Amino acid sequence: MAVVKVIEVIASSEKSFEDAIQNGITEVAKTIRNIDSVYVKDQKVHVKDGKIISYGVICKVSFRVDE
Repeated sequence: MAVVKVIEVIASSEKSFEDAIQNGITEVAKTIRNIDSVYVKDQKVHVKDGKIISYGVICKVSFRVDE
């Protein structure tokens, strides 16, 4: 029987939402194997002087637990 675990990750980027997601996955993949999927739970931007300065995401990362 396969067991899947889900963790929540917060990541950011100065480029884009897609880059923020990739940054989060890259960091998680350093210590977790068998990543199956990523669900983007929330997105936000930080603004300074009327301009976007960074993009942030909250993601749920699912991965299979080794038997």
